[in-house]
Amino acid sequence: MSTKPKTQTKAKPQAASRVLETVYETAADLERLGFIDKRKMQKLDALCMEPIAPYDSAQIRALREQHNLSQTVMATVLNTSASTVRKWEIGEKHPSGPSLKLLNLLDRKGLDALL
Repeated sequence: MSTKPKTQTKAKPQAASRVLETVYETAADLERLGFIDKRKMQKLDALCMEPIAPYDSAQIRALREQHNLSQTVMATVLNTSASTVRKWEIGEKHPSGPSLKLLNLLDRKGLDALL
């Protein structure tokens, strides 16, 4: 009986198109064979991911209330200010960049993923 270690296969990101999916699969094979380094593969991971859909003011408020968070606590969890969360909830501003990614994580994975 062989005691070969199992190779870990990482989950591939959801590609934005069939072309990107094919490129990603090829690059993953090249990485596995040692022709592409981990850093380049991480860049490709980021390029192949679908963009995060924007959150409107009602969705942000519902997400905050779903997790029983005050605006101040939610701001702390998202590493932003309470006034920014307030402005998101009234539609004066819209989350982007890291804040949008953290909101998406909170939505998909829950509060424990951010703590």
